[in-house]
Amino acid sequence: MNLFLKNRNLLVLIMLFAVSFIGCERKPAGGSTGGDNASGGDGGKKTVAFAQMENTGPWRIAESNSMKEEAAKRADKYNFVYTDAQGTTAKQVSDVEDLIARKVSAIFLAPREAEGFSSTFQAAKAANIPVILIDREATGTAGVDFVTVIKSDFIKEGQRAGEWLAKQTNGKAGIVELKGTTGSSVANDRSKGFMDEIGKSAEMKIIASQDANFTRAEGQKVMENIIQAQGKAITAVYAHNDEMALGAIAALKAAGMNPGKDVLVVSVDGQKSALQAIIAGEMNATVECNPRFGPIAFDTLEKHLRGEKLPAQIINEDRFFDASNAAQFVNEAY
Repeated sequence: MNLFLKNRNLLVLIMLFAVSFIGCERKPAGGSTGGDNASGGDGGKKTVAFAQMENTGPWRIAESNSMKEEAAKRADKYNFVYTDAQGTTAKQVSDVEDLIARKVSAIFLAPREAEGFSSTFQAAKAANIPVILIDREATGTAGVDFVTVIKSDFIKEGQRAGEWLAKQTNGKAGIVELKGTTGSSVANDRSKGFMDEIGKSAEMKIIASQDANFTRAEGQKVMENIIQAQGKAITAVYAHNDEMALGAIAALKAAGMNPGKDVLVVSVDGQKSALQAIIAGEMNATVECNPRFGPIAFDTLEKHLRGEKLPAQIINEDRFFDASNAAQFVNEAY
């Protein structure tokens, strides 16, 4: 009997040791380069997510498609998850929190606004999930709150638009500024760059400035109201994106004004419909803002996963389109 008890106790000890060993071996992989799903069960693939702010308008759709297409090219290494916040910051924050709860390996985030993501960044950091910002900035520190931000130089875009307009008008214009989403880094920077440049000429004056939320419909509506108030004092329009510029052109034409000639129109983005408007003589110039983030986004993630040190910002180089080259590039525009 004593021998039986001794053998049974020995067997229990062996089983407890085995369970403990297995538990240690199954501890989730963490570390600074990925979340718990960093080496997931699907053939070792990582699950990577893109938290998009919205999927409306040619530029945003082109960006989403670029991310999806690049993920498909690397499908041997990544599972891809896509979320659409439908133009709502609160939903985008919720989307990212859900991705963190799902323990994805990395998150690409196109933040709708600069503010509102601090606690989200902290949650991602606690879960060892790297966050890479694309196309816009958010409040925080690169290398601490998020890995890096990949974007165009929005201030430079505004400066290039202002420089072109000042040259075309000999430093004298009554300008309507159609601004992007209030609180977004892109709207703040495109406005600052433009103002810095036209400020060099005393007779370059903003006679109206209003948020039109980056949409064609709002651009047209806002421009209609400004035309009623300002009329012939308007000699130029600077829009923070092509969609608002195209809306403004529609409003100008409806009011019997002559966009592209009597009222110069300059914008930012470089979408196909804007280049077509330049060719038609109804728009004058647009600064490119390249939406094709897929390749550089995934290349940047892989550099991070390899432990390479990344700069705080990675800048896309953009082109400038006007009557001299719009026809040359229209077929390759998005």
